[in-house]
Amino acid sequence: MTHIRSFEGRCPKIDPSAWVDETAVVIGEVTLGAEASVWPGCVIRGDIHRIEIGARTNIQDGSVLHVSHESRFMPGGAPVVVHEDVTVGHQVVLHGCEIRHHCLIGIGARVLDRALLEPFTLLGAGSLVTPGQVLEGGYLWLGAPARRVRALTDREREYLVYVAQNYVRLADRYRAESTHAATQ
Repeated sequence: MTHIRSFEGRCPKIDPSAWVDETAVVIGEVTLGAEASVWPGCVIRGDIHRIEIGARTNIQDGSVLHVSHESRFMPGGAPVVVHEDVTVGHQVVLHGCEIRHHCLIGIGARVLDRALLEPFTLLGAGSLVTPGQVLEGGYLWLGAPARRVRALTDREREYLVYVAQNYVRLADRYRAESTHAATQ
């Protein structure tokens, strides 16, 4: 059994420059963009709808990404679409939602079906984004349900760009380490 596998003919498509830790599980219709990274203990399950993870996005340890299928209760279903340069913190749940570019999802946050985070959204640790909720970009959002707290500072906006790039560099170091270990 492999940690990257197909389901009912749906196969993961992983860019050669992406990095997936060997303890992560990636199943089904999942696309990982260039320099994306998936860290230890993650489950990314595109078994009943698609999951798209954009370039330079990182999905950190213990996070779970899943989808909703097409039904009379959810016409069209709900895929997960995470755009470029997004940081998904440890133990986050993304379920059938869309995260636009340069967002940071704090540790333990939950984002549910058909929710949308606009670009440059900072979602605080432990927050809950309810089904269909739209978070306006350029703000810090906190709580359960998530509420807009204040506009992001210039420094915070810079950090959202920095942290995604930092994870690209860290994934490169992990790839180099595993290549080095394999040659020993």
